[in-house]
Amino acid sequence: MHDMADHTRAESSAATAEAARPHPMRAVTRALERGTAVVRHKLRAGELGSLPVILVLVVVWIIFQSLNQNFLSPRNLSNLSVDIVGTGLIAVGIVFVLLLGELDLSVGSISGLAAAVFAVLNVNQGVPEWLALIIALLSGTLAGTIQGFSFAKIRVPAFVVTLAGLLTWNGVMLAVLGTSGTVNLDENGLVAKLTSYYFTNHAAAYGLAAVGTAMVFLGFHLDRRRRKAVGMPYRSLRGIAVRTAVLAVIAFAAAYVLNQFQGLPLALLIFLVVVAGLDILLRRTHYGRQVYALGGGVEAARRASLSVVRVQTAVLAISGTMAALGGLFLASRITSVSQGSGSGVLLLNAIAAAVIGGTSLFGGRGTTWSAVLGILVIQSIASGMALTDTPTAAQLVITGGVLFAAVVMDSLSRRSQEAHGRA
Repeated sequence: MHDMADHTRAESSAATAEAARPHPMRAVTRALERGTAVVRHKLRAGELGSLPVILVLVVVWIIFQSLNQNFLSPRNLSNLSVDIVGTGLIAVGIVFVLLLGELDLSVGSISGLAAAVFAVLNVNQGVPEWLALIIALLSGTLAGTIQGFSFAKIRVPAFVVTLAGLLTWNGVMLAVLGTSGTVNLDENGLVAKLTSYYFTNHAAAYGLAAVGTAMVFLGFHLDRRRRKAVGMPYRSLRGIAVRTAVLAVIAFAAAYVLNQFQGLPLALLIFLVVVAGLDILLRRTHYGRQVYALGGGVEAARRASLSVVRVQTAVLAISGTMAALGGLFLASRITSVSQGSGSGVLLLNAIAAAVIGGTSLFGGRGTTWSAVLGILVIQSIASGMALTDTPTAAQLVITGGVLFAAVVMDSLSRRSQEAHGRA
């Protein structure tokens, strides 16, 4: 009897231990339930962040890969990483303006003007490339500063100022180009190599992935320590580790794909460095906090003694500079500048990239990385359409649909935040 009782107790203990042992499927189920609850809460509060645009990008890639097996090939993805740079840089400048709740309609014309200034100075006048490049960038900065001062000091609406700039700078560009109309750049020159040079050593791409991951982890860790020191909510170390691990997988996978073709493109490296630098400017400096504050309300910012005129002028100057830089990359891609530079759908794509990426039209919400995600979606659609021989009309319709969906989500998110007292 005692043996049977002991045997029964042993079986009961084993069953209890087995029940207490975490089952893989139960752990996965609990993780999914927690994830669903978090997403549901963020959806109600209007705080989904970049998740919707990432899902859209994944869907776009899956659709075009199913239509053409070359879409996710190393060659096409490498070309895509270079194609996003010119318009993406312009979109980054647009993000700054949108954070104020304003819009810059002149960036296309400024990009064309900067490219024309560089081409004429270097090719026609014989000015050294490095000097012509600096002057071209400064021309964009000057154009943006003039518009910013008119908007901030004279109080002319930004929409009107930049609309006038769209016409004015386009006219100046035509005057700079003169009767020749088109100027071909040196294919072995400095600007041409911006989009044609690749770091063929595999260590370059993997090194960039490692450095980028390390910097993100450091940023998360420092943010956690600052928040913890002042008693604010902060991420757990496990959450930071998971986010960093996911980023590391994406970064090293991208590095591997790029190395399967020609290596790390110089254009992509410059793009990521500029975006990261401006992200630090926006989120880690006093100036950046002022930009976000102005997006929350100009009158409240004035009462808080913020330098409204200086900040608004600087934002338009940054937008003009980024437009000029983007224009040089666009000229580098085709190694020429013409009277059509900066025209067409460039302006619309730049604005759409910023909005699709998650920058709010109402101001005060968005990051420079929003432009990266947005231009990835737009350029992925363009690349897929080209591979599948789809008419340009369909590309415009699809891009317009994605933009409309992004604006609707932005409006709904704004409404949810107002309902929860966060806007």
